[in-house]
Amino acid sequence: MAIIDNYLREMLSKGGSDLHLAINAPVKYRIHGNIEPANDQIVTPEYMEQMLKEICKPEWRWNEYLEKHDLDFAHEIPGLARFRCNYLYDYNGMAAVLRQIPSKILTVEQLGLPLTLLDICNYKSGLVLVTGPTGSGKSTTLAAMIDYINETQNKHIITIEDPVEFVHQNKRSTIVHREVGIHARSFPSALRGAMRSDPDIVLIGEMRENDTIRLGLTCAAMGMLVFGTLHTNNAPKTIDRIIDAFPANEQAQIRTMLAECLQAVVSQLLCRKIEGGRIACHEILLWTEGLPNTIREGAISNIRTIIESSKGMGMRSMDGGLKELMEQGIISPEEAYMKASDKKMFHEFLPKDSTMR
Repeated sequence: MAIIDNYLREMLSKGGSDLHLAINAPVKYRIHGNIEPANDQIVTPEYMEQMLKEICKPEWRWNEYLEKHDLDFAHEIPGLARFRCNYLYDYNGMAAVLRQIPSKILTVEQLGLPLTLLDICNYKSGLVLVTGPTGSGKSTTLAAMIDYINETQNKHIITIEDPVEFVHQNKRSTIVHREVGIHARSFPSALRGAMRSDPDIVLIGEMRENDTIRLGLTCAAMGMLVFGTLHTNNAPKTIDRIIDAFPANEQAQIRTMLAECLQAVVSQLLCRKIEGGRIACHEILLWTEGLPNTIREGAISNIRTIIESSKGMGMRSMDGGLKELMEQGIISPEEAYMKASDKKMFHEFLPKDSTMR
């Protein structure tokens, strides 16, 4: 058994999600949001190289890591779990983070996600963005949504990821997984190929580069349902991030494209529960008649008003969700305050001796 696999098994037995490896430090696990050392053993450069190289197959991948000092791929312990591996270099040399990808795809109901997400799965076309910081569960949420479509609809679905995380078995739908670096040179080249492959649905693992965003918008405008992810905390920041990713002379065109095809933004944050563990909190923006003009005119501050006035449609604000979790006694006022956009909403609930006051 590979050395890393032993650590991964121990991490999972403790309820951990991430394995952190760095030279001159002990192996560490992230357990319920906190990073804890696995033992007192300090990782040496030789031990690090042995651990990383052992699971990095084939040889060309290891050579790519040595050349570029950065590598993403998936590793699997059969019958247990898959892991997204990020190899990198830091000040001391080789380093890595391995994150668990659950082997079982949980449903929207099992994850406790808003049932509005099932309505979004029935959209025929347009752009749907699932956003949140790293480690907030975006991939898990998208996997649940794709699984629902797979169970209920006859669709041709293409996923473009780096690396492929959740592997779906064909049910009613036909699903094609494409991994950047293996099945395509880049996200843009994979998207260009997808346009010619007659998909009903395209999932873009990460909308980071300008070309990827532009092609994603083009696919949505062509009548496909496009799911994408961004590292933003709420709907207004998501729209700003897409537009600001482009030079000033292109922003008007992108704003128009986004106004025409954006159907939903689902933002997700993980919060520490008082009793231990974590729970997801969501903000949901859905299409309304006023949304396209709001985006075209750049009146992004009005999005808050759209969300607050459309709760009956299934929309919800992040701060409203945080307050609800706090009032239910699930999360602490301090946790709600830390995650909130409007800190003033939670200031009065903080303990008098809190350092956050």
